[in-house]
Amino acid sequence: MEKMNLQLFANEVQTTGLSGLSPEMKTFYDMTLIDEATAALVHDQFGQKRPIPKNGGKTIEFRKYSPLPKLLTALTEGVTPDGQSLSVSTITATVAQYGGYVTLSDMLMLTAIDNNLVQATKLLGNQAGATLDTITREVLVGGTNVIYSGGKSSRDALAAADVLTVDDIKKAVRALKNQNAEKIGNSYVAIIHPDVAYDLTNDPKWEAVKTYCEPSDWYEGEIGRIAGCRFVE
Repeated sequence: MEKMNLQLFANEVQTTGLSGLSPEMKTFYDMTLIDEATAALVHDQFGQKRPIPKNGGKTIEFRKYSPLPKLLTALTEGVTPDGQSLSVSTITATVAQYGGYVTLSDMLMLTAIDNNLVQATKLLGNQAGATLDTITREVLVGGTNVIYSGGKSSRDALAAADVLTVDDIKKAVRALKNQNAEKIGNSYVAIIHPDVAYDLTNDPKWEAVKTYCEPSDWYEGEIGRIAGCRFVE
């Protein structure tokens, strides 16, 4: 009986790496597009919105009456006291436009493998949301009355060890109360970065949002509360 030497065919094996077969090795195109990773937008829910009617100009004016001082001197019987004067201050805001667009040619719309119109609409929507949220954030943090961690007096003076603590939060809450700042609902609200949330959620006094509030009453991005302040991440 003769034996067949299979090794004779070893050099004849066709593999995917052969240059002669490269046209056969196509790239499979999955029609499912990868979604863009977008940030959670939480600032806009705390910004006050006021409409300006059509043809009402570009600027809106808000008025504020200054509180009257305490009257700690007793009245004299039969003597009419001097009248008091009202004091009004104004705050104005001016409308500004923000926007952008994507240009798509008719040839692209007819020949491209993906629906670029749908994708452009989605990306523009994400862009609009991020833009509005950032504009609102810049207004919300535009104040100069700031408390820094570690007892520091400026952002530049902060070191790696100066992390937000419960004592810092208590100081901020105390400052708000001393200024008669109104609460949002039944609490003050703080917006924090995930790095800050990492430090706070390890504190034993931290309360997860599900322990004190129904889901219908959660703020967008709310994660918990501590020291009388609710936190949005």
